This record gives sequence, structure tokens and C-alpha cells, in this order.
Amino acid sequence: MNVEQARFNMIEQQIRPWNVLDPAVLSLLSVVKREDFLPAAQRSLAFMDVEIPLPGGQVMLAPRLEARLLQDLALHRHEKVLEIGTGSGFMAALLAHRAQQVVSWEIRPELVAMAKENLRQSMVMNVEVRQGDAAAGDASRGPWDAILLSGSVHEVPQALLGQLKVGGRLVAIVGDEPMMRALRVVRLSEQEFRTDVLFDTVAPRLEGFAPASRFHF
Repeated sequence: MNVEQARFNMIEQQIRPWNVLDPAVLSLLSVVKREDFLPAAQRSLAFMDVEIPLPGGQVMLAPRLEARLLQDLALHRHEKVLEIGTGSGFMAALLAHRAQQVVSWEIRPELVAMAKENLRQSMVMNVEVRQGDAAAGDASRGPWDAILLSGSVHEVPQALLGQLKVGGRLVAIVGDEPMMRALRVVRLSEQEFRTDVLFDTVAPRLEGFAPASRFHF
């Protein structure tokens, strides 16, 4: 396989047509080697438009979804970012190139170890990977300029919104199969938030968040 041709095809045929048009994001996807964040047995899948299996029954999101979430978070170089759902560490690496500091939480210890090693090998120095359930966020290190949920939730916990700085953004995939939506919530003031619907999609659930109620009244 010609790796660089496959990477180019991924960007031009999958990512750009999905309204990822920010030149800085597209350039970054050429620089950060996605295949380096996968187990050796999965590297041939790195540039395919699929979710890729990871240890612990988890997955790496499809490339076009990762790219769109990164673009819609609209990061600036001076910002501090909270990610929930580290997985292999690839999204954390992308965030790290766009922000000043990233704290990424992962509930599964085997993925914490994998992500830390992947980030070390890729010489990404401004990411702190922590193990635990971060459904309530990380108030001790907040407030945050941006929060990214790298997976889906039934609804966004208010505790997370409360940890945004004024002007801060949270991006998450919200809802239940077969219909979910990527949302961006912007904190306009201490009491006021604006929610923008970005696009329709489906993504695996993040662990640790409250499930949808089975009862409807």
C-alpha cells in the first residue's frame, strides 16, 4: 500500500466532501500519522471510512467524523481543552496541535496505556492522559476553553457545561440510534448558552454517562 497516497485519498475523497474545508485542519491530517495510533493488526484500515476496533471493545471513529468534530470545535492556539474518551490518543494528538494544553480522560486502563505510548512515540508533549470516569468533567483543572466528547451521549450533563469559560465551546454527539446529532454549545455568559445543530450522524456510546430513560410519560 502506498501510505501517503492512501492518506491523500482519505482527505480528498472522505473528509473534504464532508464539509471539512479549514485548510489548517486538512493540513494537520496530512501531518499527524493516523496509522501510528492503531494496533499493528489494524493499520491497514487506517484510511478507510469505517470505525476501527480498539482494545476493550472500543473503536476509533471514522476519519471524516474526527475531522469534522475537530473543525467545528474551532480551537485557538492559546486554549485549554478537555477531551472525554481518549481511545487510541489520535484525537488528543490532533487537539494538541491546535491548542495549548489538552487533558484527555479515558475510562479503560488498557486504552490509557495505549494512548500514552502512542502520544509519546509521536512526540506530542502537551497532552495529559488520565484514567477514570469523567462524565462529570474535570472541574479541578477547569474552566475550559473547549470540551470534546469523543463519542455519543444521550444528553450533555449540566456539570460539563458549567465548566466552560464564557466564550467556550462544547462539541458532542447527542441522541439515540438511529438518529443522533452533533451539537456545539457555546457559553455566552455565566447563565446563557447557545446550542447549534451541526450535522446528523451516529457514533458509539461513551462509557460512564447516564443512559437514556426506558420510560416515557
